[in-house]
Amino acid sequence: MFKIHRLLPGLLLTFALTALAWGVEQVERHWLGQAWFEALVLALILGTVARSIFGLHPAFEDGVHFSGKTVLEIGVMLLGASFSVRALGDFGPLLIGAIAGVVFIALALSYGIGRTMGLPHQLAVLVACGNSICGNSAIMAAAPVIDASAEDVAASIAFTAALGIIVVLVLPLALPGLGLAERSYGILAGMTVYAVPQVIAATAPVGLVAIQVGTLAKLIRVLMLGPVVVALGLGAGRKAGLRPGVGRLVPWFIVGFLCLMGLRSLNVIPVAVIGPVGVVSTILTTAAMGALGLSVDLGTMMHANGRVLTSGVLSIVMLLGLSLGALALLGLW
Repeated sequence: MFKIHRLLPGLLLTFALTALAWGVEQVERHWLGQAWFEALVLALILGTVARSIFGLHPAFEDGVHFSGKTVLEIGVMLLGASFSVRALGDFGPLLIGAIAGVVFIALALSYGIGRTMGLPHQLAVLVACGNSICGNSAIMAAAPVIDASAEDVAASIAFTAALGIIVVLVLPLALPGLGLAERSYGILAGMTVYAVPQVIAATAPVGLVAIQVGTLAKLIRVLMLGPVVVALGLGAGRKAGLRPGVGRLVPWFIVGFLCLMGLRSLNVIPVAVIGPVGVVSTILTTAAMGALGLSVDLGTMMHANGRVLTSGVLSIVMLLGLSLGALALLGLW
């Protein structure tokens, strides 16, 4: 009960932002004929603006952190009920291999960029992991394996927070210039955007196919975290890195996602349940986007280490180029 008491203020704040974001989206549809900004994106923007202007009172911090992690993970897991194993099969081994290949090539190049910019080894590794795999989750998983300091973790998370928002807002606007089909755009978003809810936000303006394909591509990318953590542990010469825990290799919500996807494929989940589950998943991921926004202070970002931000910008541009190159080689662009 004490834990719930500490979480409640932040939970109420993030879900209030969710309700406000949905309300603004409905106003857009009524007055403009369509939603130029989806609720997922609006929650992120509203949270960022609120944090940057008013700050975040300590009473809200626990609940906001819970929303940005556990609520997010539950929302992502529930997405599995909307997918069939056949959707993953449609990717084919070449595309799955291309996604994995882009992750490992991006890791090496991003690390090289960081070192060229003068970043120390640990910080360059964290920036590379955050950029190439899954943002904060990859950073937090890699940090103890390479003995990264708290300062390095904070600096690398700051860059993912700032650049993650920019990518979510800019990528849909670049779609007309890129000339990608909806499915190809979803794959691109899954290969470049940092976090799962950010992929959903970046693909929501394009369509349902883009959301589904982008989420699957992103989950394949997330699964690369296990091999990378093991490799880092081996490279650091740490016994703990040789046998990382199952929860680090495959996060519980990914296991839940795959289980629900399997049940959906076997028609165990009733069709009537899929719609409501999808609505709940959308609400939870929207709340998580609001929590992510509430974790970003633009003023602090402006004073962050310039070399880290420069490394992050160059790394995301490089990742985008690699992803487009992979799509071109596969005949999807």
